[in-house]
Amino acid sequence: MKSRFLNRCRRAGSFKAIVGLALGVAFFASAFSADSQTNSSQHSKPLTKTSLDKAGMSDERLNRIGEMIEKAIDEKQIPGAVALVARNGRVVYHKAFGMANSELGIDMNPDDIFRIASQSKAITSTAVMMLWEQGLFRLDDPISKWIPGFKDAGVLDTFNEQEGTWTTKPADKPITIRHLLTHTSGIGYGVIDGDPRFKKIYDKAGVTDLFTTEKITIGESVKELAKLPLHHNPGEKFTYSEGLDVLGYFIEIVSGKPFDVYLHDHLFEPLGMADTGFYLPEEKAGRLVSVQKLEDGKWVRYPVTFYDPDYPIKGARTFFSGGAGLCSTAKDYATFLQMYLNGGELNGVRILSRTTIETMMLNQTGELFGGGDKYYGLAFSVLTEKGQAKGGLGSPGTFDWAGYFNTQYFADPKQNIVGILMKQTRGGNDQSGRKFRLLVEAAVDE
Repeated sequence: MKSRFLNRCRRAGSFKAIVGLALGVAFFASAFSADSQTNSSQHSKPLTKTSLDKAGMSDERLNRIGEMIEKAIDEKQIPGAVALVARNGRVVYHKAFGMANSELGIDMNPDDIFRIASQSKAITSTAVMMLWEQGLFRLDDPISKWIPGFKDAGVLDTFNEQEGTWTTKPADKPITIRHLLTHTSGIGYGVIDGDPRFKKIYDKAGVTDLFTTEKITIGESVKELAKLPLHHNPGEKFTYSEGLDVLGYFIEIVSGKPFDVYLHDHLFEPLGMADTGFYLPEEKAGRLVSVQKLEDGKWVRYPVTFYDPDYPIKGARTFFSGGAGLCSTAKDYATFLQMYLNGGELNGVRILSRTTIETMMLNQTGELFGGGDKYYGLAFSVLTEKGQAKGGLGSPGTFDWAGYFNTQYFADPKQNIVGILMKQTRGGNDQSGRKFRLLVEAAVDE
């Protein structure tokens, strides 16, 4: 049908036909990208509660999680938390503790919504790989094929502290999609960058870090980012970066859809992640947990700094940060991770192929990340045997990451365990994430 349409346009040679051709191509591209997820002959059930004996977990040992969290609350390490544990595709523990908003006296609930910040990165990486599975690009393609501003990327050479000016030397290779997925592109992270020079460079250029209430789009921010110097040559080092924001814009270009729409249509809705997104509708705003900090022995609302903590419920709602912008619940994020443990399928919907996930979980960064205890794949940090030997972190192949507002997760493929611990704090000396992971793994009772 497409060939007949092209031939008709050639014969017509008219403006009308040319316009029709453009619309036809757009239609075919849109129809092709609509197949990001497909039906599957595998049909695992969605996450639901089950009895502990069917999941091989000890009720007595799982109860240690609540004791640990309550102690952390008593010791003012955290104001509250939601903990979820799933094994063999079934939820065996899902409880809320403490306060969602201490100043207003609002209790935490299991279905409360959290800013997951950098936990967004794995979701964006998943969307990239869904499009990659369609053959639309190669992982080692230069990103400049889609975002031309990165074509002449240069590495920072000199920086004038007083004037805020800089010079670069040409990068020795182009930035690829793989570099962006693995934080080896050389791009930095502005305000939270470890190099103060880049904080100043990004701020002066108006590049948006993390999230914002201002009226700006990821496309606008990424185009400015493309003009700025790199920390190092692509592939040379692991530098935590805004690369996943770049890929959010890349997803818009490749899919032909706004980034938030693509995630909703091809990932969140098919998986039943009804409470995951960049911004919350008014009817869900009351479930958003307050970001809190400890001040004079009391938990108080975290103030506006270089970002507004209320970004998901107010402001322009136009910036879709692929690296840090999403909100979610413990149950929704556990659903996302369970899809990975199932080899890319959940509830009869295939998001990724098992073979794709196997590639994603391989070491993509060599010795640039983790010191041998772990390595970085295409979406997660992955535990090695050396890391397992340290104790309390899970089996080799366990993958994890965390979020800026003190959220943590891990998934252990060998034990088929998902662990989610959601909190919303900045600062302090919270040890609950480390203890939670140990207690979950220690609750296996087989």
